[in-house]
Amino acid sequence: MSWVFLGPRFVHKLKKPVRYEFLDFSTLEARRRDCEREVRLNRRLAEDIYLGTVALRVDEHGGLALGDGGMIVDWLVKMRRLPSARMLDMAIQSHTVSGEDVSRVGRVLIEFYRHIAAPIVLAPKAYRQRFAADIGSNSTALGKAQLGLPQTQLKRLAAAQQRFVTEQGELLEQRAQDARIVEAHGDLRPEHICLLREPVVIDCLEFNRELRILDPVDELSYLALECERLGAAGIGKQVLHHYAEVTGDHSPAQLIDFYKLFRACLRAKIALWHTDDHDVRDHDKWRARAREYLDLAVRYLS
Repeated sequence: MSWVFLGPRFVHKLKKPVRYEFLDFSTLEARRRDCEREVRLNRRLAEDIYLGTVALRVDEHGGLALGDGGMIVDWLVKMRRLPSARMLDMAIQSHTVSGEDVSRVGRVLIEFYRHIAAPIVLAPKAYRQRFAADIGSNSTALGKAQLGLPQTQLKRLAAAQQRFVTEQGELLEQRAQDARIVEAHGDLRPEHICLLREPVVIDCLEFNRELRILDPVDELSYLALECERLGAAGIGKQVLHHYAEVTGDHSPAQLIDFYKLFRACLRAKIALWHTDDHDVRDHDKWRARAREYLDLAVRYLS
């Protein structure tokens, strides 16, 4: 959905002029609005990193430049560049994540959910039905014969998710009933967390508000899933435990497992989207990533 340009000190992000079911960047005005929205929303968890928007202009000789002078042809988000070695995914790989790092991340996220992320009023049945619909959509996308995914495994995963919604869906409804739903980050992965002295979290799902309407336990379960995929399951467990202890929001294990199962199947679908992008050449990588998520999903079957 975007091109990202990494400079020594700054990062610029340019939206691709694309349109999908869940976003529309097809016009200059739409891209400008989304750039402004991205800066505003990401400043909730990375205030000093998102510097603002900048115009891409063309001069009378056809040259492109950022800033003033010339006709505006596009818009970009400007950010400070973060140290790659301190991004959580890289720190996990290099075994440089400390217990204090994890505690700091937990504190930042808890503060976000309690005092910054806007609470959302959502009908309990609507929250439950949203999962039922998304499970069906994910299963249909993953089940396409041309993808070559194991159909027996897919059917087992889909059946388990639907069974939870049908038989234990009151656990989902209770989350909405208890006013636990907030306008969250939406894409809380290790590669979006930087372990500075005061951790920052970047790259929220700014383009679609519905995708940010989440239960914090769902979002933290997603983070735990991604940490487990990278071989650091303890990080996600520690953050979830810290959240429960500080907030008093002790969710049952079966709800957390359901959230992880759902997110793993969703991530498998998103991985396969890369194979529809003509700019992406390594399709085998993304097919392998999808299978990795599906194998991880099996761990959460009850």
